[in-house]
Amino acid sequence: MEVGLLYSRIRPDEKLLLTELRERGHEVHKVDVRETTFGLGEAPEPLGDCDVVLDRCLATSRSKYATRFLAHYDVPVVNNPETARVCADKVETSLALADAGVPTPETTVAFTKESALEAIEAFGYPCVLKPVVGSWGRLMAKIESRSAAEAVLEHKETLGHYEHSVFYVQQFVEKPGRDLRVVTVDGEPVAAMSRSSDHWLTNAATGAETAALDIDDEVERLAREASAAVGGGLLGVDLMELEDGYTVHEVNHTVEFKALNAAVDIDVAGEIVDWLEREFASEEAATAGAEA
Repeated sequence: MEVGLLYSRIRPDEKLLLTELRERGHEVHKVDVRETTFGLGEAPEPLGDCDVVLDRCLATSRSKYATRFLAHYDVPVVNNPETARVCADKVETSLALADAGVPTPETTVAFTKESALEAIEAFGYPCVLKPVVGSWGRLMAKIESRSAAEAVLEHKETLGHYEHSVFYVQQFVEKPGRDLRVVTVDGEPVAAMSRSSDHWLTNAATGAETAALDIDDEVERLAREASAAVGGGLLGVDLMELEDGYTVHEVNHTVEFKALNAAVDIDVAGEIVDWLEREFASEEAATAGAEA
């Protein structure tokens, strides 16, 4: 199997995937998107010859457009551009989850500072203000008073970029000091972990402690439904625990899994490559990979 890997930085996650692919005898082409151009005709070399291309771009803009071009060239890409489009935008994700009947935190979107303040006041304090595009918990704010709301809204308005003029206001969920991450392949759970912190943000990227999680039937069902809602593929589904169930607050389309891999006994990269072989390898390539 020939596998392309789009990247702008090789992180531990990509190293795990590269090692697994090469050890199985697959040919891997690393493509730095910062040095690659995409035209309307043929796919840039060597991407046109790949059985599948993995999008591991850090920047949302690069991910969205690179996957769109690959689909234009009829080159299979993980994840597909529709999934990338939905997951890259919190508004799109919320709408997709709501349309699919997947429980997700109550959310309001406003387009002016004044209407955003009204939305915040309607939620009451605390509530959460998030950027529509972003990851690792950056630029998220827990709003605990009107004065704090006015200050944060003023800052966002002053930043000037159009995305900061889309005010995404969400209820604050009183989670038990942790949230849950489930990595899935086309809805099938691979492994899961909890991420715990004294801080209200419980991202592994912000220093949360991780631990393996046994997936119960409800978590599995919601992970499958959330995956289907955004178009499937290789995803990280994030959930928070409620008194009477769970709520899905995010779905990640270029999911990082190094923290998960360290927390569980499962070889996450190996499971991902197993899936890639099942879905994208030709019969000859799959046989060669199994024998390697």
